[in-house]
Amino acid sequence: MEFYRTAPSHDLTYSDVFLVPSRSAITSRLDVSLAPNDGTGATIPIVAANMNSVTGPRLAASLARRGGLGVLPQDMPLQQLDAAIRWVKAQSVRFDTPFLFSPDATVSEALRQVPAAAGHGILVQDDGGAYRGCIQAARLATAPSDARLGDLLHGELTALDADDVDTARRAFDVMAAAELDFAPVLHHGVVVGTLSRTSALRSTIYQPNVDGSGRLAVAAAIGINGDVAAKAQALAAAGVDVLVLDTAHGHQDGMLRALATVSGLGLGIPLVAGNVVTADAVADLVGAGASIIKVGVGPGAMCTTRMMTAVGRPQFSAVLETAEATRELGAHVWADGGVRYPRDVALALAAGAASVMIGSWFAGTIEAPGQLATDAAGRLYKESWGMASTKAVKERFERLDAYELARKTLFAEGISSSKIFLDPQRPSLEDLLDMITSGVRSSFTYAGARTVTEFQQLARVGIQSAAGYEEGKALPVSW
Repeated sequence: MEFYRTAPSHDLTYSDVFLVPSRSAITSRLDVSLAPNDGTGATIPIVAANMNSVTGPRLAASLARRGGLGVLPQDMPLQQLDAAIRWVKAQSVRFDTPFLFSPDATVSEALRQVPAAAGHGILVQDDGGAYRGCIQAARLATAPSDARLGDLLHGELTALDADDVDTARRAFDVMAAAELDFAPVLHHGVVVGTLSRTSALRSTIYQPNVDGSGRLAVAAAIGINGDVAAKAQALAAAGVDVLVLDTAHGHQDGMLRALATVSGLGLGIPLVAGNVVTADAVADLVGAGASIIKVGVGPGAMCTTRMMTAVGRPQFSAVLETAEATRELGAHVWADGGVRYPRDVALALAAGAASVMIGSWFAGTIEAPGQLATDAAGRLYKESWGMASTKAVKERFERLDAYELARKTLFAEGISSSKIFLDPQRPSLEDLLDMITSGVRSSFTYAGARTVTEFQQLARVGIQSAAGYEEGKALPVSW
């Protein structure tokens, strides 16, 4: 990367900079590879943040199916984390994970999980696990809220046979010919997943992130206190593919001790450590055993660190400096926080990040943890909160006695509750991935780059005013 006809005199964040187009021989955005090549097996440079309101097992599986990586949060009890990892590993690589309900469940219960949107649906199965039928999500919008799902099952039970849709293209063609937008997939009468026509199309474009056994990849986070060796070994035994050692201030002695301990176990999986924003921190963390450095202090939508403590650094400059340091040491950077638009992902990659970690943006999706709610204006949303907030601290330390818990929460910071609205046009994680990767692929073509490495070498970055940034935004109405 080079700065175009300018040199920064101060630290920069994503809105301060822009990409300058160059001569390009690339004719299609699909001719580029977004694989980060950071040792995680990912085929797109997108990581879902280890936040309780963002990454649960379903989102992690969906993201891995499209080539990314979800990081399960450290606040989950170890047994639940073990179960979540094994659940992700058990999901189909070829087909979507179904939303399953009993015949006695109500429409309102289903709508708390799946919006009444085209291309989505739910499956109904009895208590013994036998498939009873499927319901298009759009049908839920016209049914009484207290209606039993079993009573909505009428007519022939349309389903796909897994043997008949052995390739993604074949699946798309079969669904198009049958005019199906959504259908369950069965193998010998047993549900193995679901498909929409769009998800079949996506499978012809994205390559899944899988482990050596062909199962979906998943990461998990642990803190730096307690028996970190035992936690790391337990998660490795469960099949975790990447381990993230996570704390708000990553450049501290406690992190270095924990990292050295886990690195010494020889688990054979990538170790991520953070968060930091300087080259000095990179040198220390890589020296202690990290192969990926998580960069970002304060840019997250739910984070109040900078306003509370004045600590942090504008994200573009933080990524730029740390990425240069990791290149010299043979390590990699994950840019964590500050992403609001696809352009920000492209700029993080241009600055040298291997992958970009996204948090709150993903919290408002069907696949994120939590239930759908409706505000007074009828808009669907999910709740999100910061990982240093009172809500997160209480969940993390709920097993402490009242006095110790009160001490922990007294100085909590961050937003404890925020509504993240589902985009009616893009309610799914995969809808957002389409938008993000489409934008980033186009960024590559403008730079004349076919790979992440080429993009980082060829990208030209300019510095702009606040007015320049505003000029780039589309107008929702005529002026």
